[in-house]
Amino acid sequence: MRSLRVTVVTMLLIFLVSMLFASVVQAAPGDTENDAGERYWSEKGWGLGAIMRGATIPFATDEKRVASFVPMIFYQGSHLFFHGLEGGLHLYRPGPWEFSAIGRLHFFDIPEQYQNQVQGDTVDWGVRARYNFSGPTHLDGEIMTDWHGRMLGNIRYGAAFIGERYRFRPYAELKLKSKHYNSYYYGLDQVSVDADADLSVGFVASYHVVSNLHVFGAAKFTLMGSNASKSELVNDKILSEVFLGAGLGNDNKKPRKERLETTGYWRLAHGWATPSSLADILHFEAAKDPYNNQMTSIFYGMPLTNRLFGLPIDMYFNGGFVWHWKSEVQPDCQEVVANIKLYYTIPWPIRWRLGAAEGVSYVNRIPYVENDQLTKKGYKPSKILNYLDLSLDFNIGDITGGDTMKHWWLGYSIHHRSAIFETAQHYGRIKGGSNFQTVYLQWHY
Repeated sequence: MRSLRVTVVTMLLIFLVSMLFASVVQAAPGDTENDAGERYWSEKGWGLGAIMRGATIPFATDEKRVASFVPMIFYQGSHLFFHGLEGGLHLYRPGPWEFSAIGRLHFFDIPEQYQNQVQGDTVDWGVRARYNFSGPTHLDGEIMTDWHGRMLGNIRYGAAFIGERYRFRPYAELKLKSKHYNSYYYGLDQVSVDADADLSVGFVASYHVVSNLHVFGAAKFTLMGSNASKSELVNDKILSEVFLGAGLGNDNKKPRKERLETTGYWRLAHGWATPSSLADILHFEAAKDPYNNQMTSIFYGMPLTNRLFGLPIDMYFNGGFVWHWKSEVQPDCQEVVANIKLYYTIPWPIRWRLGAAEGVSYVNRIPYVENDQLTKKGYKPSKILNYLDLSLDFNIGDITGGDTMKHWWLGYSIHHRSAIFETAQHYGRIKGGSNFQTVYLQWHY
């Protein structure tokens, strides 16, 4: 049964990455041809930031609230989208209708000291139908489930008010929860809780400060359903969530570029695990993994912009698939990654680039080097973690002197998974992670 479940999850990961790549290749407004047949990209909607989240704990515990640090990425393509806590694919958009496959981060709020062992935060998956009215309002209907088949549905009425510097999106939501859902999230699988519905009101807002700097916040207040609120484990009937953060994004005072100088790319990399920390690697003190665990990855990069705070910095949205190879201490395992990466080019006699990426990573099995490091520290590993990529590469064509290789780059990168020093509950309140040193070949087309 376990092998079947692992196979299903693996196939699901491959399917999701295939869908991501398919949506990239077919994203017509982003990758376009002019009359001469030349291909070019236009500037997309993007964002990279972080928020602090504070939320009510519904259970009868001494702690009444819990706080968490949440990194977020934003991307709006023709099909693929990431909006902070949710992402997905637009499947079909006839007229005022939108039909999408979506995934949304689900916070399970319990006292901080139990979060590493319980790791109740998950992702709800499902489909959404949206009808856009003639004004600024829309109506959503969603059918979703978590990884264990706990079903829920959402009916949401929202609006979007957009000014020169601000965006304000209020909404009201009715969440229909199954008995299976309530018995776990409000009965902790100890008490049976019948199906009911929560009623919520809230808003999401952002403000453009200057250039590429934005601040944003959100709040949500929920009146729990009658059955969940009567659970003997529940103490509060009214729940609240508050978000406040800052980040980078499009400069709203400048029109988006119709044609970028940068293009999309493919990157193929192979890497070797190291038990050393990121700090040790950066100080050239990386130790060799005694079991020689290795990985191979393929990434696709979509250009977002080539200016940041007025500087010549190229930014990309990346999707990646990683294969961790079987060794004497681990079976094959797979990883999917989404991130936003920036490059700064140093125009020496040959072009060098410094790169840095921030995003999220999910593995279907914990790689050995990560499991070993975290269990030694007393942590329960998490399949979903924060992702960093630091790289240095150079242009091959500048060395060979031929035009054929001007689109090829050879480089070194650090593939890093971690949980941001116990600050993030959805990463399991972990300190540490895993590192792979990789070499890569990158082709810009």
